[in-house]
Amino acid sequence: MSGRISIAHDGFSLSALATGQQDGPTILLSNSLGAGLGMWAPQRAFLESHYRVIGYDTRGHGQSGTPAGDYNFDDLTGDAIAVLDHFGVETADYVGLSLGGMTGLGLALDHNKRFGKIVCACARADAPPPFATSWDDRIAGISNGGMSTIWPGTLEKWLTQSFIMQNDDTVDALGNDFTSTTVAGYTGCARALQTLDYLKRLGDVDMPVLFISGEDDLGAAPAVMQNMAGTTPNSSYVNIPDCAHVANLNQPDAFNRAIADFLEV
Repeated sequence: MSGRISIAHDGFSLSALATGQQDGPTILLSNSLGAGLGMWAPQRAFLESHYRVIGYDTRGHGQSGTPAGDYNFDDLTGDAIAVLDHFGVETADYVGLSLGGMTGLGLALDHNKRFGKIVCACARADAPPPFATSWDDRIAGISNGGMSTIWPGTLEKWLTQSFIMQNDDTVDALGNDFTSTTVAGYTGCARALQTLDYLKRLGDVDMPVLFISGEDDLGAAPAVMQNMAGTTPNSSYVNIPDCAHVANLNQPDAFNRAIADFLEV
């Protein structure tokens, strides 16, 4: 993808892309575990008329570097802040999905002066035992057979079967991004997910937050996200029908309407 830049940060590099209104307000996009900044194409296309749109590949993903060791959410939120700092952005709106949505909760809590509105899509705020241990199985799988080992099972969770059957190009692009994610990067981020512990702090969030769930999402079920919204002051909640985990691609029109209403663009 042309126009990418490499941002030196904490001994590695983050790959980022800025498009849209260079003198406009900024919105930062943060990807799901196993995806990359390209997953936001349907949103970037309409956000560019209002925003300077900045996407970045999470560490260990896409064209970003892969620091050694396990990661935590302080690492992930710090990466997001480093991207804003590089572009000289004081405050931004934010859209994140899954791992990116969880990172957004950390930003809302620990870096609240840097953000206006935050969209948290298809994400949890805690890591109960079944959720935490599920990552051990995936980590074991990729350590033995590489990223392609868990791609079929991941795809079944990410998108509805009807979408998969009708959208070969999108599925192929996601598969390419997933299998190019480094094993160390996926593992490091999965270890961060196992430490997720924001739920008890959501009452301290002091900015507008939109929570978006997919009706058929098993990883971040609607009831879980509705509870998160009920715990968060000044929040709103949208559930998208006929939609699995990667809601922004599975139902892009409904997702775009939800964030457009919330962001008032």
